[in-house]
Order: sequence, then C-alpha cells, then structure tokens
Amino acid sequence: MPLDSEKPESADLSALLEGLLAAGIDFILIGGLAAVIQGAPITTIDVDIVHDQSPENIAKLLAFLNSVNAHYRRPDDKFIAPRTEDLSGKGHALFSTRSGPLDVLAAIEEGKTYKDLFGHSVEIEFRGYALRVLGLKAMIELKRNSTDPKEKQRLPLLQETLRQLEELGRNIP
Repeated sequence: MPLDSEKPESADLSALLEGLLAAGIDFILIGGLAAVIQGAPITTIDVDIVHDQSPENIAKLLAFLNSVNAHYRRPDDKFIAPRTEDLSGKGHALFSTRSGPLDVLAAIEEGKTYKDLFGHSVEIEFRGYALRVLGLKAMIELKRNSTDPKEKQRLPLLQETLRQLEELGRNIP
C-alpha cells in the first residue's frame, strides 16, 4: 500500500518520462503529452505510451513500474501492482505512480501496436535522451478516424498546430 508521502502532490510528467528513458524501455509517447511536445496548445495530466512487447522490454518496464510504486488506478483504495501478464496482453494498463499517472497501452486506435507506429514516430531530444514520439500527422489521422468524442475535440487544435508548423517551414512527419 502506498504511503501518503509517496502520492504526488502534483504530477511530474517530465520525471516520469525521464525515468522511462533512463530505464532503457522501448516505447512511443502518444496522447496529449506527445502533442504538447510538438507544439499543440493543449493540457494533459498523464503520460500515455505504447510499449514494445518483447519479453526483455516488458521486464525493464515492470522493473521501472515497481521502482516508482506503480499501481492500478481504481475508484477504491485497493493496491494492485502491475504484473508481467498485464504488460504482455492486448489491453490498456492505467497506473498511478509517485510521479503521476502513466497509461501503458499495448495498442491504440485501429489496433496499432508499437511496431505499427514506429515508422510514424519522430525522435526528439529530451534531457539527453532520444524520446520517440508519435508524429503529429499520424496523430491527426488516428483522431480523424476515432469514435471517441474526446479525441475528436482535439482534432481541430492538432490540425491548426500542424498548419502553423508547416507555415513556418518545418518538416513534420
């Protein structure tokens, strides 16, 4: 059971990202934080990743999750720690950690996995690490086809961000 002193007063998403990178975990940052990193003016409260599901990568991810006292976000106070089976399945694992919320996904819209998304991601330097982020164009395409109303709401902001970046002459994948 986490101690109250281990619960973050406010999320430190940068520390969470840096920890994942320092642990050598292969993942692609997706979601709101990926959009923010690429210039979108949106707010996010968590880190969303799609991870490589190789046994070696799952072992590194599980060790990292244990190091940050990760446990499933639940409406009750029951503490359920992550397990290897949870990270090697096809679903979503939504965790609370000392540094804030972390959503670990096997696949996203249209069943796209780490391997499917890799070619649509970009590498961005982050605190001395190479951070792999889902490209803005790929994000827009996935949201365009999404049935989730929340995802549809972000679509105009992402499209406008892409338009402005292209207007500045930036090559956006």
